[in-house]
Amino acid sequence: MKVYKSLTIAGSDSGGGAGIQADLKTFQELGVFGTSALTAVTAQNTMGVQDVFPLNPDQVIKQIHSVGSDIGVDSLKTGMLFSAEIISAVARTIREFKWEKLVVDPVMIAKGGASLLQQQAVAALKQELLPLAMVLTPNIPEAEVLTGLSIKSEEDKREAARKLHGMGVKNVLVKGGHEDDRYQATDLLFDGDGFYTFQSRRIATKNTHGTGCTFSAAITAELAKGASIHDAAATAKTLIQAAIEDDLNIGSGHGPTNHWAYNRKMKLNR
Repeated sequence: MKVYKSLTIAGSDSGGGAGIQADLKTFQELGVFGTSALTAVTAQNTMGVQDVFPLNPDQVIKQIHSVGSDIGVDSLKTGMLFSAEIISAVARTIREFKWEKLVVDPVMIAKGGASLLQQQAVAALKQELLPLAMVLTPNIPEAEVLTGLSIKSEEDKREAARKLHGMGVKNVLVKGGHEDDRYQATDLLFDGDGFYTFQSRRIATKNTHGTGCTFSAAITAELAKGASIHDAAATAKTLIQAAIEDDLNIGSGHGPTNHWAYNRKMKLNR
């Protein structure tokens, strides 16, 4: 039996809803063996981020080397990278291993508003990591920071996607969760040749902690199995919709999504 393997390079969420915890749960649900390299440890729950304890770049790189030199990597994703130094070290290591199926989730701000990326790290992200990305999955605020554009309309999203593609990203998927549309959330994929949309019914809930991590992890897992970016994005959209709809209602703040909802839904539909 072929075992597909995905690596997540991201921060730890002690509350279990986002970060490497969300990534590993998502990999598991999609039948992919998950490995990890921690960039930082956070003291975090549904109420917010109480503290962040970053690792140094050497500690991050040694974890990546341990995985890459023995277990192997069919696809990988980055999440919270925290600093310019970590970003540079991670980019250098990805080039060293010649990994191509890289999904970059440009994590900048936690649901509660805490900054998860130092300001000077944005330039390093744009210059060193984005040119290596097979897929970039920014939400609208992240796309605005990366492009300097104000995104208020569908055409604004398209312009942002084109600009990000021009930075070297092969496929740009701008998520629509932060839009004002009360009825649906529309994600926009630009693959360099055309635009594709993925729509879902908007759910009125505050329990959306970790949606970005989970969505990008689902794309990463599907790419490991050989799916096209279009099919991977469609699966990720279905998975995150199920995870939001089947509310766990954990904690007093922004609760996590339900990572096992997708497979339960698939079984019920068989």
